[in-house]
Amino acid sequence: MKHRRIPHRRTVLASAGALALAATATVTLANAHAAPAPSVATLSPAAATTLASQLKTGTAGAFYDAKAQKLVVNVVDEASAAAVRAKGAEARIVKHSMAQLDAARQTLKTGATIPGTAWAMDPKANKVVVTADRTVTGAKLDRLTKVAKGLGDTVEIRHSQGEFKPLIAGGDAIWGSSARCSLGFNVTKGGQPYILTAGHCGNAVQEWSDQQGGQTIATTEDSKFPGNDYSIAKYTGNTDHPSEVDLYNGSTQKITKAAEATVGEKVQRSGSTTQVHDGTVKGLNATVNYQEGTVNGLIDTDVCAEPGDSGGALFDGESALGLTSGGSGDCTNGGETFFQPVPAALQATGTQIG
Repeated sequence: MKHRRIPHRRTVLASAGALALAATATVTLANAHAAPAPSVATLSPAAATTLASQLKTGTAGAFYDAKAQKLVVNVVDEASAAAVRAKGAEARIVKHSMAQLDAARQTLKTGATIPGTAWAMDPKANKVVVTADRTVTGAKLDRLTKVAKGLGDTVEIRHSQGEFKPLIAGGDAIWGSSARCSLGFNVTKGGQPYILTAGHCGNAVQEWSDQQGGQTIATTEDSKFPGNDYSIAKYTGNTDHPSEVDLYNGSTQKITKAAEATVGEKVQRSGSTTQVHDGTVKGLNATVNYQEGTVNGLIDTDVCAEPGDSGGALFDGESALGLTSGGSGDCTNGGETFFQPVPAALQATGTQIG
């Protein structure tokens, strides 16, 4: 039996450039020259992601400027800016430090963990962006507004006409007796093949088939939701399990590794309901308060998804980035979708891409 739902992703890394420091010429010293400015570095997507991870200390987030092909790193003082430029990235002086933004997130967690809300740090805005879905009204909205107002300009509230929910459905791809999800990535553990998918899918289904009412091909072994959103299911027979993602056009994308997402990265998502769609990473370490509970540490994107796409692959080329968790909207009107990062899920389950 051949199982073709294997998501893929291509890690998008950035090209980083350093802003040259302006030199002030002096009329009395004709031969004096300003010190050479750091040269603009051209980086592969992987190199940009690596660079971003190296520049976390003393910074307030980073993002990839796709148009300019550079990594932009937020800092709050000139000393940090100089260190960033020396590494080959562009430094941007901003108002709020990472410590201030983290404190705002903690205040939201304490005072505004309300079903139907989500928040993530937006490095482009240098704020924590809070989204309230259509269910957040009346006293709940008043409470959220009060908490956000107390945080001043570190927080911005936005509203969604959709509803945040795990994107599970009763119907196609990998099937259980009561639910349908999408396979995320084929992985291995101790040399044995497993399926990696969403935790809310694993909570709902013990035995999986690759067709409705079909023979069992995998059995859920470990599942985490809420808190996180990942699960693994062990293959039970000789089902094909290539490390690929279905592109729904007769071809597949090979997956060779897992990678962390970067804000500004262009990504793709594959799922059994809406097939392949692309978009951009908007935020990291996002918190979503579903009706079923809170999930932390998610990737926030503008990629659309619909029920049944849950568990499906977020990828960039050969890199596995995330597992579809949930969101609001649809692929007709657009929306916001959150993903469980793959590296964290692999570490927690003791699995690897393959």
